[in-house]
Amino acid sequence: MGAKKAASPSASGRRAESMARRRRGNLRYGIAAIVISFVLWGMAHGRDSVERGYDIPIVFDDLSDDLVITDASDSEVNIRVLGSRAALRNLSPTKMEYSVNVSGAKVGLTIHEVDVTRLDLPRGVKIVSRSPAQLSVKFEQRGRKNVKVRAELEGVPPEGFQLGEVVIEPPRVWLAGARSRVLRLKEVVTEPIDLSNLEESIEKEVRLSPGSDHVWVEEEGTVKVRIAIEPVEPAEGEEDEGSA
Repeated sequence: MGAKKAASPSASGRRAESMARRRRGNLRYGIAAIVISFVLWGMAHGRDSVERGYDIPIVFDDLSDDLVITDASDSEVNIRVLGSRAALRNLSPTKMEYSVNVSGAKVGLTIHEVDVTRLDLPRGVKIVSRSPAQLSVKFEQRGRKNVKVRAELEGVPPEGFQLGEVVIEPPRVWLAGARSRVLRLKEVVTEPIDLSNLEESIEKEVRLSPGSDHVWVEEEGTVKVRIAIEPVEPAEGEEDEGSA
């Protein structure tokens, strides 16, 4: 019985190379399968419906110059939306607003139905709920009044100094706003001015504070306040004692 012939080195090399190719091929198929599975997962995940809530600010359009809004039941409309994650990524709530046209408003309380179908939403996003369903708005006649300006001074000058003349320019301004509140005001004050560290006269531009809601200064800006700080003159008796 003859001995088996040993495989030639070239045949062994071919078998090893073939096995290596198969392993490399299997590795490529495995990597491709993983990549495809991630892509399919991402596509399926992107199609999942998600519900989210957003607060949309309310703005009032075309308000008559003769009216002032003194009260509103809400300042925002909350909406709940449903859509895929991909669609919701196209939604920019910070750029959205719910506008209410009040061009025909009159003095008193009015009720407006909240119609969120007017909101511009990306394709694939729908509104499932909103709150509130109604918005109540109170309107009042607008008024104006000319009042004096008073400087709001805090503290006293340091020891050895005293407050002199205070001059305000302009001395009077026009206020506007809700008529019932404007007519009650007799003056408007400046923002506080601290005297506690003043050892010399100053001139300062300060803002005005009407001190009432729904009232404002017609000409926005500042007023100029000149404050004189003077040294305290010694009393007559004290001066005589010092010279003796």
